[in-house]
Amino acid sequence: MRAAVHTKFGPPDVVQVVETPVPALRRGDVLIKVHATTVTAAETAMRRGEPLWGRLILGLRRPRRRLRTLGLEFAGVIESADTRFKPGDEVFGFTGFAVGAHADYLRLPATASLALKPRNLTFAEAAAAVDGATTALFFLRDKAKLRPGQRVLINGASGSIGTYAVQLAKHLGATVVGVCGPSNVDLVKSLGADEVIDYTTHDFTTDFDSYDVVFDTVTKSSFRQARRSLRDGGKYLPTTGLANNLRALWTALRGGKRVVVGMSVNKRTTLPAISSLIESGQLRVVIDRTYPLTEIAEAHRYVDAGHKRGNVVVTVTG
Repeated sequence: MRAAVHTKFGPPDVVQVVETPVPALRRGDVLIKVHATTVTAAETAMRRGEPLWGRLILGLRRPRRRLRTLGLEFAGVIESADTRFKPGDEVFGFTGFAVGAHADYLRLPATASLALKPRNLTFAEAAAAVDGATTALFFLRDKAKLRPGQRVLINGASGSIGTYAVQLAKHLGATVVGVCGPSNVDLVKSLGADEVIDYTTHDFTTDFDSYDVVFDTVTKSSFRQARRSLRDGGKYLPTTGLANNLRALWTALRGGKRVVVGMSVNKRTTLPAISSLIESGQLRVVIDRTYPLTEIAEAHRYVDAGHKRGNVVVTVTG
């Protein structure tokens, strides 16, 4: 089978498509014929070996063998299984720390973050409806406990998490303010944002006492900057940053305005919820560009540029 691998850390060109064996199944596994996957900012950082502390997991000098094939999101067809899925089932899901979706075939435990694909989506759309959507739901519904009538700011509202966060915050009954660049203002408005801030002309952290929740999907701000824009008891939700874990502990002890962190890795319960919202027409998938697997290095290069809208998809089959 084909797999996109990187045997050293570096720029997009370190990713090469090579021939590797099809994974052998173990008891309780499923083998998935991958039809589509994505390239995200998380994977481009892993390719670069960043952040440096992450090399304790990724590999100190070069990628660990099991992490050389990246790929977190996928959609495809069950090829072989003796579990809750059967051959021919169309599924979408998330590999978590296993990675490996940038390949023709993917082996996962049947207990992994895996669900039947939304019936009204293509494989490309379904692959783009996994991590961003489930992460947004996890942070807004489960961590922020967002309530109807609250005012939420989404920083990075045009990205893979942000495009879903805008829609899900509206679904949860909040007033939504999106922050993005000037070229994406119309997109964010079309997703349902009540207000859109162009970050090149206005700094949302100067909006004193304005938001119940600040969800920074790109972690371009800090709690120190954002806390003045939070109302009493407000919550600041960053998606990354080791230091934010310490701030979360400190602010929880102090009370008042808080940093709230978490990791959306196990998506078994959120994937069906996202699928239901998509099938009922309440959630829209945004795809910026699509590349074939043979051009995956170009997909990495585009994501590295930092200007993608929604998701960048890689087609593997068809």
